[in-house]
Amino acid sequence: MGFKNFINSKKLAALTAVMMLGGTNLLMAQTAASSEITDEQKSQALTNAGYYVLLFLLICLVVAIVGRILKVYELTNNLQGKKAGTNYNKVMGTLFLIFLAFGLVGAYWSFTVQGSMTLPEAASKHGVQIDHMFTTTTVFTMFVFFVTQILLFGFAFLYKSTAKRKAHFLPHNNTIEKVWTIVPAVVLTVLVVFGFTTWRSVMNSAEVKGDINIDITGHQFAWELRYPGKDGKLGTKNYTLVTGLNNLGIDYKDKNSFDDLKADTLVIPVNKSIRLNILAQDVIHSVYMPYFRVQLNAVPGLPTFFKFVPTITTAQMREKLNDQTFEYKVYCAKICGGGHYNMQKIIRVVSDAEYQQWLTTLKPYLSDPLKKELKLADAGQQNSEVKNRLALNN
Repeated sequence: MGFKNFINSKKLAALTAVMMLGGTNLLMAQTAASSEITDEQKSQALTNAGYYVLLFLLICLVVAIVGRILKVYELTNNLQGKKAGTNYNKVMGTLFLIFLAFGLVGAYWSFTVQGSMTLPEAASKHGVQIDHMFTTTTVFTMFVFFVTQILLFGFAFLYKSTAKRKAHFLPHNNTIEKVWTIVPAVVLTVLVVFGFTTWRSVMNSAEVKGDINIDITGHQFAWELRYPGKDGKLGTKNYTLVTGLNNLGIDYKDKNSFDDLKADTLVIPVNKSIRLNILAQDVIHSVYMPYFRVQLNAVPGLPTFFKFVPTITTAQMREKLNDQTFEYKVYCAKICGGGHYNMQKIIRVVSDAEYQQWLTTLKPYLSDPLKKELKLADAGQQNSEVKNRLALNN
């Protein structure tokens, strides 16, 4: 194919688009950790993107020139009556072997360098199951990957066409068809069933006695936490009741709402079932707790739930990591606006005794200003049960 046709080809256009997209993603990933991007950084990013595009085009140009040189060399030999000096079957076979070698080196690099960037040790009961499922699937697929790639490119080199060898035509073989149909089907069935049963157990969010229900509500750009009071029940909410003081729209016609507690830190007891009630007030957010293998979208108007059991306290994880400043955190995994990076809350896993002690330090959502706004300041409007409940939390 001529250089002109090569430049105009759809394949080159597609490869250029992929290269530009990959370069853009790389550059965005490099600057994503920064909350503010300066003009100098933007200029540098554009320069880097242009560099990668030009490098790709230069490689294409070199390949095209080398191809034309080989073609001219072959035509010259033909005009002089000489035997063609280039054995393209040998060239292609050798290139396949070189590509295989580079591919295996790249795969090794990916495992050794990028493999260290995987998720940290799971700190929840179901997280261990998720990691085991992921490891099992990875081992199976990587084994198949290496075997198939070595056979694919190795055979292309070993059995390349020569003047002394003629390819054997094998139109059909029932045994081979059965092997490469039944074996993958059995392996995939085992993986799917294994994954399905694990997924069902992980996503079972039905409330049972003993669950600790915690509301986590996302809005631009923060998480709001609400804990149940002494009754162990969260009061109902209504978005039409949202005000500056009642930012969650808690309905105080529900008596369970009066002792609901407000918290700035997500404190949870170790080895206890935690049920997160996940909500959003504006756009879609996503609760992401990497150490606990928890991620679930927070959708406006559609409450979602996730249950998990933390197994490693904050103090224990600090010892494991030899980092006394370590904190678990909950993030937002959806790009929900300009302040997305700031949607973080500290999670602290403590013993049950520490958790119960911490609860006594919390204040109810029903603050004095909110009482006045709701015209609940008169003690006569509340029965003695509600008074006692508020007194316990103040």
